Amino acid sequence: MSTLTLLKNELRLLGTGTSHGVPVIGCECATCRSLDPRDRRSRCSAVVGLPGGHLLIDTPPELRTQLLREGIGRIDAVAYTHEHADHLFGLDDLRIFPKYLGADLPVYCSRETEECIRRVAYYAFDPATREWPAGGVPRLDLRRIDTNPFEVLGADIQPIPLPHGRFDVLGFRIGNVAYCTDTNGIPPASRELLAGLDVLVLDCLRRRPHPTHLSLEEAIATAREVGARRTLFTHIAHDLKHEEISTQLPAGIELAYDGLRVPLC
Repeated sequence: MSTLTLLKNELRLLGTGTSHGVPVIGCECATCRSLDPRDRRSRCSAVVGLPGGHLLIDTPPELRTQLLREGIGRIDAVAYTHEHADHLFGLDDLRIFPKYLGADLPVYCSRETEECIRRVAYYAFDPATREWPAGGVPRLDLRRIDTNPFEVLGADIQPIPLPHGRFDVLGFRIGNVAYCTDTNGIPPASRELLAGLDVLVLDCLRRRPHPTHLSLEEAIATAREVGARRTLFTHIAHDLKHEEISTQLPAGIELAYDGLRVPLC
């Protein structure tokens, strides 16, 4: 009997850590030494079970181990929030999926992310290497998206424009669940796109302010402004210890952790 997981009407958080991950290499802080599995945070990504298959959000460096850990053996499409290394550099792990699909893997991304993919994974677009057997290189069908809704795997996805310091990134709303990592604020127009949420997954880096991410205090204030029934903080650094911070959060706000499952309402 197959042990592979088939997600249906569910968003699963594959990774919830900052770009360094937790534990941080060489760090001896209490969080990095913690035995609580919720304090072991790989780089941010999520997978969504839609009517037509699995949509992966971002490809962090730990993608292979994340999918193996969760028993997810098939990805049917990918959507990128942005092109930074901790969200992109696991891209080569996508090469097995076109072999399973029998077709190039649909990848939805902004112009900036597409340009970065074509530079970083240049070999995937070389006519010579595309003649290699299936699984040799990532065979990608790049599909440009902007701030307009798009349809994928039988579901409507609403991109959410977000600032990430001097960069522009995308969050995604799927039904009444939204995924908004890597941001230092939600502009009024984007906040309107988040009205009536059941669940908001939101950036929350650390206690101290940061130029491109929300601090703990800022994330709590932003969660209250959006007003989702439940808010889950992600992209978490090692100075936020799960058990300690969880006791300090207002009702309806939680720290996320790797492997957390969120029903799509």
